[in-house]
Amino acid sequence: MEVDRRAFIASLGGAAAVSLMDHEAKAEALEHYMEEKLDAMVAAQQPEKFPTVAEIEAQIETRPFRRGAGSVFTGRGGENVKKLQPMPANPTLKDFFELRFAPANHVLQSATRAMKTGMSEEITLACLLHDCVLSLIKPDHGWWGAQLFEPYIPEKSAFAIRYHQTLRFYADDDAGYEYPDQYYRIFGHDYKPPAYIEQTYKMLKNHKWYMEPRLVTVNDLYAFDPNAKVSFEPFQDIVGRHFKQPKEGLGYDNSPSAHMWRTLARPDNPL
Repeated sequence: MEVDRRAFIASLGGAAAVSLMDHEAKAEALEHYMEEKLDAMVAAQQPEKFPTVAEIEAQIETRPFRRGAGSVFTGRGGENVKKLQPMPANPTLKDFFELRFAPANHVLQSATRAMKTGMSEEITLACLLHDCVLSLIKPDHGWWGAQLFEPYIPEKSAFAIRYHQTLRFYADDDAGYEYPDQYYRIFGHDYKPPAYIEQTYKMLKNHKWYMEPRLVTVNDLYAFDPNAKVSFEPFQDIVGRHFKQPKEGLGYDNSPSAHMWRTLARPDNPL
């Protein structure tokens, strides 16, 4: 075991304190220090204890909000919400990325990975958009996300967004997707997807577009690098080719999802 000399001396009270100790006391202190370090190292190697479904359910009444609330409706880390900058008169997708979806690191990383690994533009676009609806709502976010975007994007991209939610719960070794530890933390280690998810999975396994949502899950799982530098700019051309931006602005074009965009634009509206 390597010992950090400075840290060891500091743990004893500094160089002045060490100078007053005899050799036997120093030896005993070093042995005790190394034992503590060893215990800490062993403890760190223990497998993480994931909660059960029952333990997660017991936490519901300990919070002043529900876990399914979209991020624009809750404060970060338990803090109060911040005042949002108003949207422009004819808001574009980029405006929403900057003013409502931000910082959007995860979806930008996901789309960056898809682009670097040679995914089609339809899949890359789906990766860019797949979790944006979490700003609005979290339960069934695949279906909500597809509804939010499908008036404006290719059918395959909307299909990929809608069904990536289902495929997250099912590993696919051939595609390179493992069941994430994060889901054990969120749902509990004994969680079983509900029947509608299982039925949807059975449908998808035999669908000609199975790989579209599956590729979103693959680029979803490995897009949580805190040191990654990403931005919206590399996707401007893909958005320009495949996103049908309404001239009236998102929320004001009377599309089937216009009300969802207005809700995102004005989340402080009480009615």
